[in-house]
Amino acid sequence: MSLLTINKLTESVGAEVCGLDLAHAASNDSVGAAILDALETNGVLVFRGLHLEPEAQVAFCRRLGAIDHSSDGHHPVAGIYPITLNPAKNSSAAYLKATFDWHIDGCTPLGDEVPQKATILSAVQVAEWGGETEFANSYAAYDALSPAEKERFGALRVVHSLEASQRRVTADPSPELLARWRSRPTHEHPLVWTHRSGRKSLVLGASADYVVGMDLDEGRALLAELLDRATTPDRVYSHIWTIGDTVIWDNRGVLHRAAPYDPNSPREMLRTTVLGDEPIQ
Repeated sequence: MSLLTINKLTESVGAEVCGLDLAHAASNDSVGAAILDALETNGVLVFRGLHLEPEAQVAFCRRLGAIDHSSDGHHPVAGIYPITLNPAKNSSAAYLKATFDWHIDGCTPLGDEVPQKATILSAVQVAEWGGETEFANSYAAYDALSPAEKERFGALRVVHSLEASQRRVTADPSPELLARWRSRPTHEHPLVWTHRSGRKSLVLGASADYVVGMDLDEGRALLAELLDRATTPDRVYSHIWTIGDTVIWDNRGVLHRAAPYDPNSPREMLRTTVLGDEPIQ
């Protein structure tokens, strides 16, 4: 008998979990394992109206793996990172504007860190308009390719950079800002990620700059086309936030983005990230 009551939200990605209080589940190893299994199957799990306390959120995430503490200091609770455009609450708020584009977290780390396993967001304040979080299944994007495309794309490699994602937000940066972007190392990844499970997904999104060995414009056009195909409306789950909602997603197999909203909005999400243990290969 399953520990979780799950209702699928779309055919491609997303499911709602009912009747489970993550605060009490933090002491139950079997629930953590069931959540990871459900993430593998559904990509995104939605818990409506939990009103999860920050400490409980971090405690639960420890059941899923090691917690990312690299962004500690922005919130009183270690392991919590506030997602807000208010610089008084997050000194890196300007960089968060890039989250309005489709992306996978962890493609441009400072070192050789691998992409995060999973991310959890809880809504403290929501926007009056916009601000939904959208998700698209990058496993399904690969599965939808033709056999010839799978063979061709399986041989391609893509360079990812912070500059690529930030240029979408600030097209004419100052020399100082450009130098800051370029101080982050670039990373070369395969276009097709072959996971330990045997499943394959496409590594796409805002950080994908160019295809190695391909004409620059041609390669970027290919990346844009694949992203468009991966994120057609019938392949996207859009979560309309209510205060107290909690959402978890599998960062290794799901693209995500925030829908635009008023930059002066009080919208605030509390994020906890579970470190990954699988390189893109």
